[in-house]
Amino acid sequence: MRKAMAIVAAVVAATVLTACTHAGSGGAGGGSGGGRKGKNAEDGPVPVTAVSVGRQDMPIYLNGLGSVLAFNTATILAQVSGQLVSVPFKEGEEVDKGSLLAQVDPRPFQATLDQTIAKKAQDQAALASAKLDLKRYQALLPDGYVTGQQVDQQLALVHQDEAQVQADDASIESARVQLSFTSIRAPFAGVAGIRQVDVGNLVSASNATGIVVLTQIKPIAVTFTLPEQALPQIRAAEAQPLTVVAVTRDNQTELARGELTAFDSQIDATTGTIKLKATFTNQDKKLWPGQFVNARLLVRTEHKVLTVPAQAVQLGPNGSYVYRIQADQTVQMQPVTVAHSEANVAMIGSGLDEGDRVVVDGQSRLQPGSKVQVSVATGADAAAPSSSSGGDAAGGDNGQQQGHHRHRQDQGGSSGGGSSGSSSSSSSSGAAGGAP
Repeated sequence: MRKAMAIVAAVVAATVLTACTHAGSGGAGGGSGGGRKGKNAEDGPVPVTAVSVGRQDMPIYLNGLGSVLAFNTATILAQVSGQLVSVPFKEGEEVDKGSLLAQVDPRPFQATLDQTIAKKAQDQAALASAKLDLKRYQALLPDGYVTGQQVDQQLALVHQDEAQVQADDASIESARVQLSFTSIRAPFAGVAGIRQVDVGNLVSASNATGIVVLTQIKPIAVTFTLPEQALPQIRAAEAQPLTVVAVTRDNQTELARGELTAFDSQIDATTGTIKLKATFTNQDKKLWPGQFVNARLLVRTEHKVLTVPAQAVQLGPNGSYVYRIQADQTVQMQPVTVAHSEANVAMIGSGLDEGDRVVVDGQSRLQPGSKVQVSVATGADAAAPSSSSGGDAAGGDNGQQQGHHRHRQDQGGSSGGGSSGSSSSSSSSGAAGGAP
């Protein structure tokens, strides 16, 4: 009985094992089939954004770090000693040339002026008396009532009194000047800083801190440096006024536009740079003394050159390249040379022709021969470059960041297409660009 039950149990176990084995084989087969179906589903055109290579004007900028300098700066000091009785200006406000900044007690100086005026009147009276005596002596000389020596002495006395009156005139002028110094006025139009001395204090010309610092900001200057290699370009273009654009340090905002007015007489041998100076009208007061800015010197404009958006240019092991779309909607890696980059715009020296279509977005999934589904770039990608900066400058930095991001993606996930990235740009801001 026990032997029969053991045989039955063995038969049941064998049957269950066979059924499980067939089920596992069927599942594996189904999984393999599903995998092939998923791979086939991934095949197909890669969606990309593209623009056509066009011709447009390309501004060429030289970029340097600059600092804003006041056109004139004066520490307002008292020129006479006395008590400060009034400081009528408001700190931080603009004042006109000749505006009253401070008032020193004028009473002692007015008294001195009055004394000198009175002294002159006294000396004038003495001079008049001496002249009358001289006239009498000269009339009595022929009759022998006076000697020639007396006449000469009286004439000398007249000359002495005349000199005394002239000295009184000088004393009066000096006293008036000293009195005028009690009213301290602005030597030029500018912005008054923080007051250094309060009303009631004694001031004098020996006070080193002064009363206030006056700074002229309209116009204002920006000094900046450029590499010595840029000097030939500047000298070649200096026959006409050169525009200088001041932008914020983050290259996000254009602050002002001015004109190059001077460059230093020699190159700094320690740094290999030359210092330049530009002048800005600064009517909106966006530039402030001591501020650091990026200065962009426009040296020339290249006309009707081939351009593409900077994000279209990738950096591979063999140099710069773009993905050019061919007639059969496949892409080809096309080596290019970039003559100049300005923000979002790359000027193409060779490798492309006008009308060629290049990919500006979606390169991370491409390799030579990939089939693509093209959408036309719009907005910033298709904008034409201009000589302005400011908001355009932001596009330049963003374009570089996007390009470097794609470069990292391509290194990690692209096969057969080489590593990619953005082309190097010689400037940090400029116009947003692309093919028209």
